[in-house]
Amino acid sequence: MYTYREITEKDNAAVAALVRHNLEKLNLNIPGTAYYDEGLDHLNDQYGREDAGYYVLTDENGKVVGGIGFSKLPFMEDTAELQKLYLDDSVKGSGLGYDMIRYIEERMRDAGFKHSYLETHDNLKAAVHIYEKCGYRTIEKPKEVLHSAMTLFFFKDL
Repeated sequence: MYTYREITEKDNAAVAALVRHNLEKLNLNIPGTAYYDEGLDHLNDQYGREDAGYYVLTDENGKVVGGIGFSKLPFMEDTAELQKLYLDDSVKGSGLGYDMIRYIEERMRDAGFKHSYLETHDNLKAAVHIYEKCGYRTIEKPKEVLHSAMTLFFFKDL
């Protein structure tokens, strides 16, 4: 049994480790990725607003096995950016990625957003597959993109 809850300060280290581990495995521990995001070690400080949220997925023992968030995207009207979807190796392939996307899209709708946007890298093949299966379509790279290492950009109407 898995449970979603808002990130707290005590979750910061576990989520940062999860993100870094996943990116290291795919040789994406490079500048221009979430690996070097300034606030990665303090994610709870960046979320928890009306226009943003980050949620951890915990197992029956309370261990953080996943995380996903969203934040208002300033350069697209009525759009939230899906951010930092990562899973622990122990739960990959279980369908939780799909569930997490459904969960965060519901939080986006609750916050009044009509569209979802995300950035990823073509090395993240499993993630790209999930995004496409969840109805995201590729778009051209917006000129405002901050993560310079990202190679794929997706959009979906909520």
